[in-house]
Amino acid sequence: MTTAGIVIIGAGQAGARAADSLRDAGYAGRIRLIGDEREPPYERPALSKGVLLAAAVPESTLVHPRDYYASRNIELATGVAAVALAPEAREVFLSDGTTVAYEKLLIATGSRVRPLPGAPEGLAGVFYLRTLADSTALGEALVPGRRIVVIGGGYLGLEIAASAVQRGCRVTIVEREPHLLARVMPRAIGDAIEGVHRAKGVDVRLGTALARITGEATVTGVELADGTALGADAVVIAIGIIPNTELAESAGAQSSDGLVVDEYGRTSLPEVYAAGDVTNQPCRHAGRRMRLESWQNAQNQAIAVARNMVGEPTPYQELPWFWSDQYDLNIQMFGIAAPDARIVWRGEPGAARSLAFAIEQGRLTMAVGFNAAADLRAVRRLIEAGVPVDPAALEDASRKLKDLVKELAGGTVERKLAVGA
Repeated sequence: MTTAGIVIIGAGQAGARAADSLRDAGYAGRIRLIGDEREPPYERPALSKGVLLAAAVPESTLVHPRDYYASRNIELATGVAAVALAPEAREVFLSDGTTVAYEKLLIATGSRVRPLPGAPEGLAGVFYLRTLADSTALGEALVPGRRIVVIGGGYLGLEIAASAVQRGCRVTIVEREPHLLARVMPRAIGDAIEGVHRAKGVDVRLGTALARITGEATVTGVELADGTALGADAVVIAIGIIPNTELAESAGAQSSDGLVVDEYGRTSLPEVYAAGDVTNQPCRHAGRRMRLESWQNAQNQAIAVARNMVGEPTPYQELPWFWSDQYDLNIQMFGIAAPDARIVWRGEPGAARSLAFAIEQGRLTMAVGFNAAADLRAVRRLIEAGVPVDPAALEDASRKLKDLVKELAGGTVERKLAVGA
């Protein structure tokens, strides 16, 4: 073992958890964790929830206390970016002019906000949300009574809208697709969440795109493609993210909406791995390759890939899981569903303790719970086992889900999970 050790590019959640896992796996070599943000690694979910609501302090988002990395002999360098790779020489070139050698490299560069084409630059009152600094700046704009227009009806846009309403703002959501969460949810579930927002007084504009943002020094409103003009004291753009693939791509790594990795996290470059938002990975539950943008994937894929780098390779095959806090609802989702999947509900759609089930070819492929985390844990086993389900039984709220899982599976779940199927 040389002194080059393992280098991790990207000091976010994935990078920090990977460094942890290398040490937990018994790796005693040199670990260098390099990130372009000045803050030590932090988790992003609270930026649109607790931090934006001023219910959590920024320090609470840190993955570990600031002195943790030195205690585990992890060399953390913040505020410095990797600008180029030389895979033949196994070197990384940094923005401060230094060159770092590696034996193995992990790319955990994450993603960045997708800019809105034509959005005016430097116009006060126009926000994106990706970093701690972004959350702090946006939070200062959420003054009671102000008119906030959120462009984008995905999870981030909805969380921002909910936080703004809770801080006393008047909120409009503009989404160009015909329903909310169109990229990740069948329409019936998006419609239920739309109902939650409308009940809170949010003006939801669907099926229309933004034409332009108006204002000279400061934003004054937006104009929609259908000719509608909306006044605004602040505009938040939340139309998705772009994976930060350029570093590895420029060195020849295969990329397709993310760095292409195998089930062990290996890229097409020798001894170069990747984890988190930046990866396009095989997902056996969906039956295809995909890029996952979630807290779970950033953490758990990074843990698995780090262990693969220093131990016996084990495929990463976790069932996708995501959560969102909006108003008094904790919304959790297990699995992946096609847009045209059949949806059946247990309880009133979108109400507390309700669940939505996506069924395809007689099997459960996704479950979404509203304040129903315990019930979801039972249902998750049905998705993982891939057994046939009875939609009518899933809808019947008089039957306990734990008992129903056993009845529907007839012991198949336990047998399949026991052998790791």
